[in-house]
Amino acid sequence: MAEMGSKGVSAGKIASNVQKKLTRAQEKVLQKLGKADETKDEQFEQCVQNFNKQLTEGTRLQKDLRTYLASVKAMHEASKKLNECLQEVYEPDWPGRDEANKIAENNDLLWLDYHQKLVDQALLTMDTYLGQFPDIKSRIAKRGRKLVDYDSARHHYESLQTAKKKDEAKIAKAEEELIKAQKVFEEMNVDLQEELPSLWNSRVGFYVNTFQSIAGLEENFHKEMSKLNESLNEVLVSLEKQHGSNTFPVKAQPSDNAPAKGNKSPSPPPDGSPAATPEIRVNHEPELPSSATAGASLPKSPSQSSLPAVVVETFSATVNGTVEGGSGAGRLDLPPGFMFKVQAQHDYVATDTDELQLKAGDVVLVIPFQNPEEQDEGWLMGVKESDWNQHKELEKCRGVFPENFTERVQ
Repeated sequence: MAEMGSKGVSAGKIASNVQKKLTRAQEKVLQKLGKADETKDEQFEQCVQNFNKQLTEGTRLQKDLRTYLASVKAMHEASKKLNECLQEVYEPDWPGRDEANKIAENNDLLWLDYHQKLVDQALLTMDTYLGQFPDIKSRIAKRGRKLVDYDSARHHYESLQTAKKKDEAKIAKAEEELIKAQKVFEEMNVDLQEELPSLWNSRVGFYVNTFQSIAGLEENFHKEMSKLNESLNEVLVSLEKQHGSNTFPVKAQPSDNAPAKGNKSPSPPPDGSPAATPEIRVNHEPELPSSATAGASLPKSPSQSSLPAVVVETFSATVNGTVEGGSGAGRLDLPPGFMFKVQAQHDYVATDTDELQLKAGDVVLVIPFQNPEEQDEGWLMGVKESDWNQHKELEKCRGVFPENFTERVQ
């Protein structure tokens, strides 16, 4: 009997819910057709718009924060691999090996700490902030249904009151249902009218705290990482001093702060390009052809002197070009003083009349400056191969160009 009673109650509840849905659907149709008025609350509708906007912004912030964390983790892995490479190539008898290993260990710990603090102080706070929205969103939807119930009960009560043949019993029951529907709606409405503006205003403090946390953590991270980099630099300087006779001249990409003659400094190529990587160049004494050594006495190579590497290389290439051509004019198919070829890796827009305009793929024949004092750091003199093959006139075709936009090919 108890089971039958339970089934009866359940069936009754299902039937009641079905009837409510049907009544709401009919009421919404009448409202859309203009046959029934709809209770409007513009202030509440504005609150709902703000709520949806706040939810959208918060969801995006959460997504971007997770992307940021993924990037931090990727940078951690890349930094770890780089340090592992240094540890592998650092030979046991080199000074500072233990210090280098300790720096690598601290580097790894610093990345781990940074990532974990971002999770604790930013991501978890973000998750907690967004965690309140689903419940409020559900209550807003429920309030909307209760408003339809209230309008439906109001319209039913009004229709019974205006009927030609009034049924007082039905009117009384309809009034009772109207009062009940109104009470349920107003209770939910009052609560949301208080919560939504408060939630909307809370976004300011939340954004401030979140971005302050991220900025503070990132600032501290870079301060500590800077200290580790300084320590690593000291270790490498010590290594360089002990093995100074075996070091090679490194031609680094010029920085914006480096003084340049004539105020000319090359623009950096796009990030991540091969041309942006500092070039390590080994200068050798020029090898003179046997025919040249037998017939002429050449100047002594300055490769062992204190001249800059670029001057040594210019000298070497010039000597080779002169000897191979058999006269001071250079090789027959190449411009006088030809040193080597480079290929443009990126487009370069000339900003002065003495500069070469380059397109990615252009081949440039590099030649020495007529006056070495005029050469700015990071710039080379040359003539595009296509122009040289067409005109064979240096005066019309030659110009300077940023070395870091090119890559040596010959």
